[in-house]
Amino acid sequence: MIDSSRPQRVNIAERMAQFDEIWAPKIVARYNDNEVRLVKTDGEWVWHRHDETDELFIILEGEFEMDFRDHTVVVGPGEMLVVPRGVEHRPAARRGLVKLILLDPAGTPNTGDVRTATHAVEL
Repeated sequence: MIDSSRPQRVNIAERMAQFDEIWAPKIVARYNDNEVRLVKTDGEWVWHRHDETDELFIILEGEFEMDFRDHTVVVGPGEMLVVPRGVEHRPAARRGLVKLILLDPAGTPNTGDVRTATHAVEL
């Protein structure tokens, strides 16, 4: 279990190497009431939105696309994208595996709906 009362050092590459599942967020740290999640993506995810929170994606490896109803934004390694709350979007990795960091308030479902979400688990 992650002990957020102590300083934490996380080796992102080592943690990424510990799992192969795609679209299955792994919690590697917590700060304030937020979770730092590592995610591997490949292919398209589902259209969804988060009514209560913005969503922050930081791309580590690969080319990531975020579809919006009227356009697509391409995000590469070393770049980040903030999706404002309430904006419908569909994450996609159409050119192969993408590794990213996702920052969300604790317990936020990755589809915006607990009934359809892949729940983040601690790594």
